[in-house]
Amino acid sequence: MAQDAAPTKPGLLERLERGPVICAEGYLFELERRGYLQAGAFVPEIVLEQPELVAQLHREFVHAGSDVVEAFTYYLHREKMRIVGKEHLLEAINRKALEVAKEVAAESDALFAGDICNTNVFAGDTESRAAVRAMFEEQVEWAVAAGVDFVIAETFSWGEEALIALEVIKDAGLPAVVTLAIHQEPETREGWTPEEACKRLADRGADVVGLNCIRGPRTMLPLLRAIREAVDGHVAALPVPYRTHEGEPSFQSLRDPDYDGLPEGRPFPTALDPFTCNRYELADFARAAYDLGVGYLGVCCGAAPHHIRSVAEALGRTPPASRYSADMSKHAFLGSDERLKRENREYAEKL
Repeated sequence: MAQDAAPTKPGLLERLERGPVICAEGYLFELERRGYLQAGAFVPEIVLEQPELVAQLHREFVHAGSDVVEAFTYYLHREKMRIVGKEHLLEAINRKALEVAKEVAAESDALFAGDICNTNVFAGDTESRAAVRAMFEEQVEWAVAAGVDFVIAETFSWGEEALIALEVIKDAGLPAVVTLAIHQEPETREGWTPEEACKRLADRGADVVGLNCIRGPRTMLPLLRAIREAVDGHVAALPVPYRTHEGEPSFQSLRDPDYDGLPEGRPFPTALDPFTCNRYELADFARAAYDLGVGYLGVCCGAAPHHIRSVAEALGRTPPASRYSADMSKHAFLGSDERLKRENREYAEKL
């Protein structure tokens, strides 16, 4: 007797029609913190050297509530690999990253996403446009061959570069999530407002548009209001988990006046610890963004699984990691549970 075919997972757009979709990003920073990736170069050679560690981080994010397993191919385009002398590994790392992500996504109900990003060579001229398109085409081709459910195109400071990425993804017949990176000036590098840029992308067929990276919750949220008003379709928001503010709206612009021993005089990217948002701040952001009508939510560079769990719980989810969400009533000294020793509770008043 023939076996029944495995049930098809609902796709990205179907899930967004049902409710919010959570996407964990932040692989570069998290694996750098763990000692497997070099800050500055930010090239994920770990994909080839220790793929099991990448797979484990994927699993941790899914355990925490991510609906998406995003292939760790950020900065894996030809230009970045050329700069760091690793261009000969380009295809091998891309294909391996896709393979690892696909295997983890298959273990759960999570979607499998490809990823392309800013190339840092776009300049608006014919030559750079062709170079950018070629880099996107080869990465998307590998993603299609791997069977991704959709492709994320992210962290673009040039709106026109984002449009090229969108065209390549749509030519491949895949859903596209396209997100922009807004630095200190609240506009793209060609001078488009975030809402204008997102509307252009949506009008050209992007399935989800919005913002990722660069700005923390406090300085990203105001931009989302304008985007939501300008765009009819689905909107994305994936801030960095850092306390940016009006005077220093991006995590590159943050300065630490209490410590002058910083590399090159700035906290970014390896001394951002004092500015890190706690899990409750990320939960507050997720609720506020969702109330605005943002349905595709996550956290970018700096994200850790506990941040993703807080986003998920703020949206009414109970991922497997919620089994271990904090319950301070059980704390030996600070807890309120009546079973705790009275002398410990009395001592807690001195703490």
